[in-house]
Amino acid sequence: HEKKLSSLQPMVPLLEAVIQTQKPLLIVAEDVEGEALATLVVNKLRGGLKIAAVKAPGFGDRRKAMLQDIAILTGGQVISEDLGMKLENVGLDMLGRAKKIRITKDDTTVVDGFGDKVEIEARVAQIRAQIEETTSDYDREKLQERLAKLAGGVAVIRVGGATEIEVKERKDRVDDALNATRAAVQEGVVPGGGVALVHACKVLEGFTGDNEDQKAGIAIVRRALEAPLRQIAENAGVDGSVVAGKVRESSDKHFGFDAQNEEYGDLMKKGIIDPAKVVRTALEDASSVAGLLITTEAMVAEKPEKKSAGAPDMGGMGGMDMM
Repeated sequence: HEKKLSSLQPMVPLLEAVIQTQKPLLIVAEDVEGEALATLVVNKLRGGLKIAAVKAPGFGDRRKAMLQDIAILTGGQVISEDLGMKLENVGLDMLGRAKKIRITKDDTTVVDGFGDKVEIEARVAQIRAQIEETTSDYDREKLQERLAKLAGGVAVIRVGGATEIEVKERKDRVDDALNATRAAVQEGVVPGGGVALVHACKVLEGFTGDNEDQKAGIAIVRRALEAPLRQIAENAGVDGSVVAGKVRESSDKHFGFDAQNEEYGDLMKKGIIDPAKVVRTALEDASSVAGLLITTEAMVAEKPEKKSAGAPDMGGMGGMDMM
C-alpha cells in the first residue's frame, strides 16, 4: 500500500479471508501508525493472527517503483488510490506470495517470490533501459540497487560446527567470503597471490625521476608492489626473490605461484583470485599513509629496549649451603 496505514478497519474483510487460509500476512505500507500499530502490537502479544507490517523502501516516486518491484516479484498488486483501488476491495487474489520472508529491525528479505518469470524479466529489462538512459549518477545507483534485488536472487547459507568457537570461526570466514564476493561483483577479479601488483610494476618502467628523491621513491614503490608475492613465497618455504623474478619475466598476466601446491601456473584457472577492488583500495590506502608520513615533520615510534648482557654464569660451588 503506497499510503500510511492508521487503521486496520478497512482491511477487516481481507483479514477475515486470511484467517481462513491460516497463512501469515505481511503488510508493506508507507508507514503504520496510530490505531493500526496498536492493534498489531496487541495481536502479537495475544498470539493471534500471524501478521507483520514493515515500512515501504524509498521515498516519493522511487517508493512507488519499488513497491511495484515487490508486487511483480511476489505476483501481487500495488494498492494505489491513483488507480482507483481501495483497501476495502482487496481480495486474496490480489496478494503476492513468497516461500519465506525474513524481517529484522533494518531489513526485509523476500525469498522465492511466486511472481511470473516473464513479468520479472520484463521489469528487469525496463530497469536496465532506464540505467542506460539516465544522466544522474545518484539515479543510476538507485536503479542498479533495484536491478540487483530483482535479478540477483537470495540464498541462505547455513553454518554449523561441533563447538561454539568453531561455529564463530566458520561464520567469520563466510562473512569474509561474502564481502569479497560483493567486491568482486562491483569491479571484477584479478589473479591472486600478489601477481596483479607485480605486473603493475611494469607501469613504472617508463618513469625515471627528475632527481634522486624521485628515483628513490620509484624504487620503493616497485619493491613494495612485489612484497606480497615475496612474503607468500617465503611463508611457503621458497625463495621470494626467485619467485618474484619468474613472475616478473612472464608475459602471461595470469602466470603466478601457487603456494599451496608449490608450483607455477595460470592462477585464474586454478581459482586463485582477488577482488580488484580489494587490491586497488589496499594500494591506494598504503600510498595515502606513506604520503602522509613523508609530509609529516615528525613521527612517533617506540624506541627499542637494549637488553643488558647480564653477569656471566659463575657456576655452583660444591659443599656450600645457600641461606
